[in-house]
Amino acid sequence: MRDEAKAETLKRLNRIAGQVRGLAGMVEDDRYCIDILTQLSAVRAALRRVEDEILRDHVGNCVEGAIKSGNKTDCGTDGSLRARGAVGEFARPSRERDRQQDCHRQSLRESCA
Repeated sequence: MRDEAKAETLKRLNRIAGQVRGLAGMVEDDRYCIDILTQLSAVRAALRRVEDEILRDHVGNCVEGAIKSGNKTDCGTDGSLRARGAVGEFARPSRERDRQQDCHRQSLRESCA
């Protein structure tokens, strides 16, 4: 991972860790469930952004370098790249599920207001 991407990723992960600690506090304080769910959604979105950044860095540096060098075993560009692509395919349905849950929470908020 490039130094710049690594620093940005660590900064984001530390921020997310703070959000998770805040969530634990909300649960301990018996906060309103919809507020907790809203914060959980924010954490998931932040984790998706970290995932996207790591994948972008991997493709932009590691995979591209391996292709240019002709070494197909660098960074998993041999058969395991197909497996990594499959992982991305599995992530898509979970993102759609997240969107559906966000819509459901929004409708709950509106009905509770």
